[in-house]
Amino acid sequence: MSRERSPRRPRRRDRNALIAAALTALSLTVSGCVVVHGEREVLPAATRAEAAKAVAAFTDAYNKADKAYDSSVDAPYVTGALADIDSARLKAGHVNSPSGNPAHTPLTLTDVRITIVKKAGWPRWFVADARGNKGGNARWVLVFTRGDLGERWRVAYLTLMAPGTVPEFEKDADGWAEAVPADTTRLAVRPDELSKSYAAYLKNGGTVFADGRDTSGLRAARKKEAEKPGLVRQFIDEPLTHGAYAPLALRTADGGALVFFTTHHYEKRTAATGATVPIPNKDVKALIKGEVKQSLTMESIANEAVLDPAGSGPVRMLGRVQGLTSAQGG
Repeated sequence: MSRERSPRRPRRRDRNALIAAALTALSLTVSGCVVVHGEREVLPAATRAEAAKAVAAFTDAYNKADKAYDSSVDAPYVTGALADIDSARLKAGHVNSPSGNPAHTPLTLTDVRITIVKKAGWPRWFVADARGNKGGNARWVLVFTRGDLGERWRVAYLTLMAPGTVPEFEKDADGWAEAVPADTTRLAVRPDELSKSYAAYLKNGGTVFADGRDTSGLRAARKKEAEKPGLVRQFIDEPLTHGAYAPLALRTADGGALVFFTTHHYEKRTAATGATVPIPNKDVKALIKGEVKQSLTMESIANEAVLDPAGSGPVRMLGRVQGLTSAQGG
């Protein structure tokens, strides 16, 4: 008898395992915790409640880091261009004031408007724009991203825009926004070529970008500074498009796109023989490696937000934040 019953036990265990697996799958379905293939499913990046929670978590971490001048506090909440700019700012602040920021004023964001993108594939992302108590009356525009469900939401782009310049976004019947492919040819400039185009514009000029403070104005300011006697200023501008620096584009109601992208910059200041190179401020001094004898090279990262029109027409800069990341004496 024992020989007859023994073969049934594995089958009973197999059947029990299948029942358990089915019950587990059913419980996951009932609870809403269904595992989906994020690379294929077209889904909203987040719920509105989840997005609001992410904005609050970032703001709290940002304030704590600023108060202590400690980049480790908000490092888990930033990535890409903002991570580079913010960590260097906090590092310089700590060098100049090791006990913390004596001028700290907590950032508060009010009238927060959240635009959530519905798309397939990673990264998922959403945009929050809000009125801040810093930066005058500008709107703070933040882009939150994450690479999979297990990651924390992080801010990759942070720009300030003048009131009334944040565009209206195209949304479906449920209020979800549309991501624009980086390689689309239906805009004045492909989103994945904007970084390269802007770097080329700063060097050579042209008509790709509309006149403004951060386009023709920046080129004019550089030319004026370069003409000062006794100090040679050289600029190198490079595109930055990989990984967390990749452009993100959001469809606007007029058929164009709001595009966020990153650029990489160097400025070398060389003094005439016998002269000294002026160091712009104490934060720059705090980041300098080596001794400044006759030259100073400053490296920085910038994140830009532009309105890229459908079809043709110049690209209009809506916001740009550039921050020093390192400096080298020579």
